[in-house]
Amino acid sequence: MTRTLVALSMLALAACDPAQTVDDLGRRTAETVVKPIVDDSMTEPQAAIVTRCVVQNASADEIKMLIRDLGNAAGTATEATVRDILLRPATLGCITQAGLPAPQV
Repeated sequence: MTRTLVALSMLALAACDPAQTVDDLGRRTAETVVKPIVDDSMTEPQAAIVTRCVVQNASADEIKMLIRDLGNAAGTATEATVRDILLRPATLGCITQAGLPAPQV
């Protein structure tokens, strides 16, 4: 039984896409930078939804830029990046699909 479990675990790990895992981790980390920026203009549950929409619509390069501010107050460049992503049609569509108005950032 234990050998079967170990073998299945190894197969599951082998099936993981390392690049996707890194991207997912970067996006989750970027959420911690984006959320405080959008938090100021809405309730916490709304900010969580908007944060997810922003991060989902950010490019890989934008994610890298966002996570540079991890543990620091967001600078003007980070705030401008979030604003640019927020104003994209796909991001606005994500927000309105969740039943929220477009936030003022």
